[in-house]
Amino acid sequence: MVEIRTGWTAESMLAFLSDYADELPAMGIRRIGLFGSYVRGEQQPDSDMDFLFTMDDFTWRRWMEAWNFLEDHPGVKVDLVPEKDLRPELRSHVLPEVRYAQGL
Repeated sequence: MVEIRTGWTAESMLAFLSDYADELPAMGIRRIGLFGSYVRGEQQPDSDMDFLFTMDDFTWRRWMEAWNFLEDHPGVKVDLVPEKDLRPELRSHVLPEVRYAQGL
């Protein structure tokens, strides 16, 4: 079971992702950003982190590897959404608030 850690902010998570900018491409991740309650500063202790990403040669195995990395390393619940699968009715809400990690 993953230990859920508190104290994360959008800035600390983006810094964490940037620190792993050399490892994320090995999982196929080309670009990853944070959106949702953490970006808006509305997160609660039980909030998950919402990530939007682009991946080279998407497979469910690679997605699962990235999901496990994101959930295990920082110890938070995550929602990992491929940008190509973002529903059209959500694009106009999600895309303007995404904050992308640097270095990818």
